Amino acid sequence: MNVLVVYAHPEPGSLTGALKDVAVEQLRADGHEVRITDLYGMGWKAQADAEDFGAVGESNFMLASGEAYRNGTLSADIRAEQEKLLWADTVLLHFPLWWFSMPAIMKGWVDRVLTCGFAYGAGGDAIPRYGAGVLAGRRAMLVVSVGGKEPSYSDRGINGPIEDLLFPIQHGILYYPGMDVLPPFVVHGTIRVDDERFGEIADDLRRRMSELEKLEPIRYRPQGGGDYDRSLRLAAGRETLGSNGFGLHVAR
Repeated sequence: MNVLVVYAHPEPGSLTGALKDVAVEQLRADGHEVRITDLYGMGWKAQADAEDFGAVGESNFMLASGEAYRNGTLSADIRAEQEKLLWADTVLLHFPLWWFSMPAIMKGWVDRVLTCGFAYGAGGDAIPRYGAGVLAGRRAMLVVSVGGKEPSYSDRGINGPIEDLLFPIQHGILYYPGMDVLPPFVVHGTIRVDDERFGEIADDLRRRMSELEKLEPIRYRPQGGGDYDRSLRLAAGRETLGSNGFGLHVAR
């Protein structure tokens, strides 16, 4: 496989950085080609703004990005990342959970790279379709370091279920343009990790990397699969018994 690793942490010696190295080493040992986007290392510009587009006539920000994509006037750093995404069979996002989401620099990568016309809205006016977008056929997975202990991110945990916290990223960012989303690799309790525990985590991550091609993706419901009405609300009777909230959008 061609694997793109998008990595966000300011300290190379961090746990997130060490896990990124473990994953890349295993992927290459298994014969996969790997490219790395180190957002802090490359000094990635996080804010999306008009400088990304060159000369365009459209004032609507979303449509302006689509015009720039069509005209070939997107900034060089954005075009380079889009080329990496088109090259990749699998995309891994490595990041620590900060304030219940990805670091701002990685959100900036999403904001700037997944432009209209590229990741959704072909030509700037097509209806985007969850599960059937421009990046369909690719696989994606999160590798996330979480400071808090696992029980606090469970069904009754004060922080909310980790599945709910990651839903906007997995469903709203990765599945939206068509990628198949694999179950995330989440490491809890990362404030202090001794050598013994790091060895256990690293072994688990190596096994996960070796299984990437065989893992079953999360069964999110496609927008065009007949489960949603014209208002994009899940049609009555389509839900799985006992499901609610974000779980409604996963077919069991």
